[in-house]
Amino acid sequence: MTQSSQSSSTNPTFVGQRSLSGRIPSWRLWVPLLFQTSVILAAPAVPFYTVMTGKSIVLQTVPVDPYDFLRGYSQTLSYDISSLDTLRRLPGWKQLLKQQVGGKSINVPPPAPSSEYLVSGTRFYVILEAPASNKSSSPKPWKPVRVSSDRPAYLPDNQIALKGKSTGNSIEYGLETYYMPENRRDEINNDISQARGGKQRQPIVMEVKVDTLGRAVPISFWVSDRNYRF
Repeated sequence: MTQSSQSSSTNPTFVGQRSLSGRIPSWRLWVPLLFQTSVILAAPAVPFYTVMTGKSIVLQTVPVDPYDFLRGYSQTLSYDISSLDTLRRLPGWKQLLKQQVGGKSINVPPPAPSSEYLVSGTRFYVILEAPASNKSSSPKPWKPVRVSSDRPAYLPDNQIALKGKSTGNSIEYGLETYYMPENRRDEINNDISQARGGKQRQPIVMEVKVDTLGRAVPISFWVSDRNYRF
């Protein structure tokens, strides 16, 4: 070993510099941690913002699937505005079809013309209007009046823009599943069965909050004149 090598290996200054250069900077530890924390906190922040600032509307709905095998008892909800047949009759639908570019629709029945379906993943807005009056024991649903590819810059007080996304053969709004409180499962299911049975079916509607960006959060569930809060 040469004298210079021995000197460098025993020099405290050199050893300190080498250890500092090999140390991981602290910011590489706390930056990822801060990012993960922000993501966790941001997840409930959007629904909270929507609930606090959104406008209450009512949507007509019918339970479809009474049981979710993965997450326990639930109601899978389908709205009148989830149906393409409903949206096709609204102003703006043909313009929406012309504006979609790229992608490919999924779950489209082969005999049906593809021009009647939106490309899967297409996002747009359904403009809903409040009912003129409500004299029934349960709230009346809002009526869809048109669709738009862009969020309207201005709407009258009795209208709201709800953001939806195409799955190819239906539309989702992030409001499709309601998980029932465990202690009220039987009560809710009995009410739903009675409301859907008989000659005159009772209304089943969902009250939701919609914010200025068109995002929606469920607030309560109406079965006839009985209300279940979330």
